[in-house]
Amino acid sequence: MGPFAPSWTAQMRSGFEYQLVQLANGSFSVRSLAEAETFHPVIGPVAEAKALYVHQLDLPNRVAAHQGEFILWDVGLGAAANALTVLRCCHGLACPLRILSFDHTLEALRFALEHAKALGYFEGYETAVTDLLRDGSVRFRQGNQEIHWSFHGGDFPTLLRSPDAPLWPKPHAILFDAYSPAKNPEMWTQPLFQRIYQLLDAAHPCALPTYSRSTLLRVSLLLAGFYVGAGHATGEKEETTVASNSLSLLSEPLDRMWLARARRSTSAEPLWEPVYRQSPLSAPSWEKLQSHPQFQ
Repeated sequence: MGPFAPSWTAQMRSGFEYQLVQLANGSFSVRSLAEAETFHPVIGPVAEAKALYVHQLDLPNRVAAHQGEFILWDVGLGAAANALTVLRCCHGLACPLRILSFDHTLEALRFALEHAKALGYFEGYETAVTDLLRDGSVRFRQGNQEIHWSFHGGDFPTLLRSPDAPLWPKPHAILFDAYSPAKNPEMWTQPLFQRIYQLLDAAHPCALPTYSRSTLLRVSLLLAGFYVGAGHATGEKEETTVASNSLSLLSEPLDRMWLARARRSTSAEPLWEPVYRQSPLSAPSWEKLQSHPQFQ
């Protein structure tokens, strides 16, 4: 099916252009015309969010068993499919849930809310999203569960270096959903992942799944200090990636066979600067990888 065009006013607001598109499986998603990227382009927003984040992290069970507030960082709010799918799948659990959503703009979410009926995943959360758009933060209850959802706007790498970053609640899960490295290299550098790792609390096991399985990404995460494993298929990807500060949260940790393949790869050296390129492992990176605790 072809794209369904929204109103011109919705496309052009604040210089950002978005379009409602129908995917091959019949579900709808949002496309950024400025970035030439469709959000969740193959299996759709809800199916991808469930496969990549909810099921892979076993979030309903982790949240249900958690003591205190469960903290989730939503990196790449976009049209809010990931955050709202998590909320729906954790509906009614007693554990309070706090979501910190990061993005450089709220315009994709504004556009998506205007097309909530077609997208489907907003049902029951329209008021909460409206309040988030207006106030930047919203508190509400779903069943017995207290929800606190806040938006942090701006360039994420810059936000990570801000004085406020160490004051953010320490996450138990991170939904990492940035545009691809070729389109958005500043979101995939080794220093960025190292800074995320530095902001974690070693006493709080935290997992970070993302849709990429690239060797470059996995090396970046390992050199940042994370343990790294292969992630589940999503329908779009045969394999994804999960990183964690605790080996116990990984079901399929990368092994020394993967390490040997990484050494032979022509695209394994991390992005040390926000410029996309592909190159094999440098000697210092290879030496550091071999000494990582995961491979001892």
